[in-house]
Amino acid sequence: MIEPIDPPGLVMATLEPWLVDNVAGFTSTDHITAELLSGGRSNISYVLSNQGGVRVVLRRPPLGHVMPSAHDMQREFKVLSGLNKTSYPTPRALAVCEDLQIIGATFMVMSHVAGRVIADASDAQHLSSTDAKEISANLFDQLAALHAINPSDAGLDTLGRPEGYMERQVKRWGEQWQLSQTRQVDEIDVLFKWLNENSALLPNNRPSSIVHGDFRIDNVIIDQDVNEILAVLDWEMATLGDPISDLAISLVYWTRPEDKLRANVPVAQHITDGPGFWTREQIVENYAAKTGFDVSYLDFCVALACFKLAVIMESIHKRNLSGQQLGAASGSSSTMGEATVALAKLGTQTISQGAFTALGS
Repeated sequence: MIEPIDPPGLVMATLEPWLVDNVAGFTSTDHITAELLSGGRSNISYVLSNQGGVRVVLRRPPLGHVMPSAHDMQREFKVLSGLNKTSYPTPRALAVCEDLQIIGATFMVMSHVAGRVIADASDAQHLSSTDAKEISANLFDQLAALHAINPSDAGLDTLGRPEGYMERQVKRWGEQWQLSQTRQVDEIDVLFKWLNENSALLPNNRPSSIVHGDFRIDNVIIDQDVNEILAVLDWEMATLGDPISDLAISLVYWTRPEDKLRANVPVAQHITDGPGFWTREQIVENYAAKTGFDVSYLDFCVALACFKLAVIMESIHKRNLSGQQLGAASGSSSTMGEATVALAKLGTQTISQGAFTALGS
């Protein structure tokens, strides 16, 4: 008899007994199947199901090159567990495993949320302009709602240190670049130098909140009928920090039809180009009105977001070069390498031209 082949990144012989012991709904007589979800570029996600209709999602770090602290499954489990105490829309955290004997890496299991994910432009092309407006409004209402949560109410008041957040982010992603770099990118050096010099010039008394770290349209699950956000996904980079950094990274991920450099970044590519989707200016205006936060230092935050995302793209590029990338970015080494350079250029243009002009260039 031919033995079934394990999906990349899983060891079913040790995983199945663990699921039976730790996740409600699985039994020792189950035949458990695992399906690799195609959307992930960083952490890897699988849908696990049995013949009784139980469906859960397992998330684990990527194979190969892993940036320190960037793929923290315990952190994601802690954040989800905390947010589950609030009304914020997230999957339910079910279990976390730190025993490397199970699949060779720490992993977590969460509930499966049924709905639609707008993963690429083909998913978005069927949306009406009314749908696009509603999704824009609902998405950024959820960003504002996240930033309004008192971390203590979710038991997340020790998740991070808001003081010095920006300075630590610049330092952290500079260190990650040194670990992920595969070639010289001059714009990265310019951007890193500018961020270091200007982080001390930011306004005092900036707001602090729970920060998602990767908030974008293809990281949410949307109701099929009413465009409600059912769940926000991918919390492994969440911390306590400056909420404007979340707004900034959302703006970099957002796309408009006139974008040129941004079009070279294959994440959420062209999803929000269509009629009805908000402009970046509308997003910022709405967010500022909802939160009352000072957005005067948005350009710094967008430059930092470009730097951070350039480093992440370079890390994916490095995994692709070694043949260890799974998910949406598998086999796209040259594309991810180009994205690193495009994001670095967007960052340097933000410094000289301002965020709105640079992102639309």
